[in-house]
Amino acid sequence: MDLNIMGDLNAPHSMGTTIIGVTYNGGVVLGADSRTSTGMYVANRASDKITELTDNVYVCRSGSAADSQIISDYVRYFLHQHTIQLGQPATVKVAANLVRLLAYNNKNMLQTGLIVGGWDKYEGGKIYGVPLGGTIIEQPFAIGGSGSSYLYGFFDQAWKEGMTKEEAEQLVVKAVSLAIARDGASGGVVRTVTINSEGVSRKFYPGDTLPLWHEELEAHNSLLDLLNAPGPEPMNI
Repeated sequence: MDLNIMGDLNAPHSMGTTIIGVTYNGGVVLGADSRTSTGMYVANRASDKITELTDNVYVCRSGSAADSQIISDYVRYFLHQHTIQLGQPATVKVAANLVRLLAYNNKNMLQTGLIVGGWDKYEGGKIYGVPLGGTIIEQPFAIGGSGSSYLYGFFDQAWKEGMTKEEAEQLVVKAVSLAIARDGASGGVVRTVTINSEGVSRKFYPGDTLPLWHEELEAHNSLLDLLNAPGPEPMNI
């Protein structure tokens, strides 16, 4: 086997990714694609990059899959202890600062960028970005991962304050599908998590239901679908 291919197969699992968090009038919407890569090899085409930290706070993970998972596990454990001691759920700000603390204290060893989003009774819906290095930034919307570079101009134009839940969900799905069309490390399906005072709702958008952009090919379940498709009529000589 080609040594370059072997190198890809042995590379660490990474999530060259598109992750998004958006605030709206009453809560937040988090969204992500589902492609996990090992070098040039797609290790998992339907992974879930939106992880629960508490009942009211979730985190979107990008970068090294192992690094982002271990941070999520530690923060979930600490927040569970925090909730037991205080007798009430942790706020979004507390969860985001725990993520920031772990990311900053281990910044020389971690390769992961995270978006923390949720709702609490004190401040409502909040989004915090924790990029490489452990900085924490509160934002009305946050984008991360390899697909984010294609979306900054789009969000400057499309995001607006006071959106409804439906508008925010549609914006997130449209943005992730745009990144999938341009970014080779993003792909698969789109998952969203909506968090507000009524609780949490998850939605799943299969790849064949996403809008196609420019000259994208339609999704097929098998190469046989392409081979069995009717071709051009043979020429008469």
